[in-house]
Amino acid sequence: MSFPVDPMALLQLIALTLLFGVGMAHFANPHRALDRLVFGAFSGVLLLRYAVWRTSYTLPDPSHGFASVWSYVFYAFEMVSIVYTLATIVVMVRRRDSRPFADAGEARLRAAGRNVPAVDVFIATYNEDLQILEKTIIAAKAIDYPHVDVWVLDDTRRDWLRDYCARIGVHYVRRPDNRHAKAGNMNNGLRLSAQHTNAPYILVLDADFAPQKNILYRVMGLFSEPNVALVQTPQFYYNADPIQHNLGTTDSWVDEQRVFFDVFQPSRDAWNSAFCVGTSFVISRKAITEAGGFPTDSVCEDIHTTYVLRKHGFITRWLNERLSIGLSAEGLIEYINQRGRWCLGTMQVAILKNGPLRGEGYSLIDRLHYVHGMLHWIGKPFLLLMLIAPVLYWYFGIAAFYTTPDAFMFYGLPALIGFWFYGPWITERKTLPIFTEVTQLVAAYAVTRTMISACIRPFGRPFKVTAKGLDRSKVVVHWKLAGFFIALMLCLMAGAVNTVMTAPMSGSIVFNLAWTLIALMLDLAAIIACVDLPRLRQEERFPFTRMTQWRQGRHVQASQFIDISLNGAALHTSAVMPIEGESLEVSVPEVGWVPARVARLNRHRLCVQFKPDEATRHRLIRLIFCQAPHNIAIKARPLRAFAQLMRMAGVSNSPPR
Repeated sequence: MSFPVDPMALLQLIALTLLFGVGMAHFANPHRALDRLVFGAFSGVLLLRYAVWRTSYTLPDPSHGFASVWSYVFYAFEMVSIVYTLATIVVMVRRRDSRPFADAGEARLRAAGRNVPAVDVFIATYNEDLQILEKTIIAAKAIDYPHVDVWVLDDTRRDWLRDYCARIGVHYVRRPDNRHAKAGNMNNGLRLSAQHTNAPYILVLDADFAPQKNILYRVMGLFSEPNVALVQTPQFYYNADPIQHNLGTTDSWVDEQRVFFDVFQPSRDAWNSAFCVGTSFVISRKAITEAGGFPTDSVCEDIHTTYVLRKHGFITRWLNERLSIGLSAEGLIEYINQRGRWCLGTMQVAILKNGPLRGEGYSLIDRLHYVHGMLHWIGKPFLLLMLIAPVLYWYFGIAAFYTTPDAFMFYGLPALIGFWFYGPWITERKTLPIFTEVTQLVAAYAVTRTMISACIRPFGRPFKVTAKGLDRSKVVVHWKLAGFFIALMLCLMAGAVNTVMTAPMSGSIVFNLAWTLIALMLDLAAIIACVDLPRLRQEERFPFTRMTQWRQGRHVQASQFIDISLNGAALHTSAVMPIEGESLEVSVPEVGWVPARVARLNRHRLCVQFKPDEATRHRLIRLIFCQAPHNIAIKARPLRAFAQLMRMAGVSNSPPR
């Protein structure tokens, strides 16, 4: 049903929305509860107003065959997304900051000297190379805490790793099979460590996550709170994820999980509903033993662990500090398969008899928060439907919903404007139009496929470890996924052009032209993201500005570091320089003199390749990975991000030479 909209009322509404949005984004503080409530209510009311209009005036008669079915399917997934967004706004009204409690706990523990509870460190590994594993093992051994025992839980039964662990003095565990994957591996470690060290607390690390030196002093104090059985810290990465890398925005766009770690989890923590994310957490041995060990019924043992503990009266706390750094999925296929596994695990836990939806012992808040997490995945297909909708209109005249451009502008545009201001504000510039949608869109294909297959066969699938450390030196085009977006793009352009040239202009055509323009931008960005660009460096570089010296024989020259990695470093040039290919030694703080070779030389920098022995390499790991500076963007730089995206789009569309 359409009805006339007063142009003046429309302009006033949009102007007021813009004015309020700009004012709140500029003057409000996302760390103040009242500001979150006011801005969240403003955005939520606009979104709810749109949902009421959408439900009341834009749905067709159900008797119109496929056109009606399509419209109602689109509407259903749109409402799922809206309900999820409204629930998210409610959740984010509250926020808990555990850092003051961690400060007090650390002071208390340091004052106690060696009279602190012992900790076993579990490093769960499956087929990772030593190049990845050694960072985690050496960093774990370097943790600043009196009583730490490191356990390497090897689910690939590698003799070379057993010998390596014996040589450097850490415990090594293997088992005869891989039953229950990672959860089974950790339960085996739980059983065997209880017979030897039996520390009352366990720090769990994935094979590619290096802990920072102070992780235990920061975390352990939070266990003084009654009923806390698990303290989780966020995942930070020292390499760009595939979306950042392929779009060329490593230094200007954040990884997709930053919103979850930095915004969602602190808010969920305020509701006592933060949950385990699989690595870089400390858990009470007594609590997990009472709960029957790490749960094995789902491919995502992490979130299931939190809810098993919840069922037994325990809670998970979130400490939002960078206390470990790890390796993100390096290729797009690994990236989207990882999201598909998380989606499947969430669905599996939901339908378990002892899960948070069907089981006993859970509060209403526990169940509602789990439903909120499920809606995140259930709403993913809506992104794909948004791209498909204009195609159906151009070729078959089937509309996703029935309205006029002025009616949509009166109800839909204010909701979009409100949320476009609210999103970057509440996340502190960790969301950005197009970039946020593309990160969700690329994964939506795999998630949708996972949800469909999970409806048929939710259990019985093997646990797939995310492959890391593979050869990434070549351009890889993921044609299956890219082809989907390319086909959509071509269909959108051809359909729009044909309709504009052959049909008289109408409100519906104008509306779908605007929709098509947005879809084309998302399609183009998604296509670029589907091309895995080479990663030419074996080791990621970190900014490092300490003073140094290099020497050849008796000649010693002062200089300053620019950056550093395990394989080498860049130094500022000086008056006297060595020749490319020559050997020299570089003084690295906290490491000593490191043998090196001049790899590259220009007017501004001297690039050297390290040639360390094992002991020196271990000291380099402790220097670089135990107190690692940021080398990946943690806040968006919108102008630079869009400029990089335009540059990548130009490169992808340029003819080959």
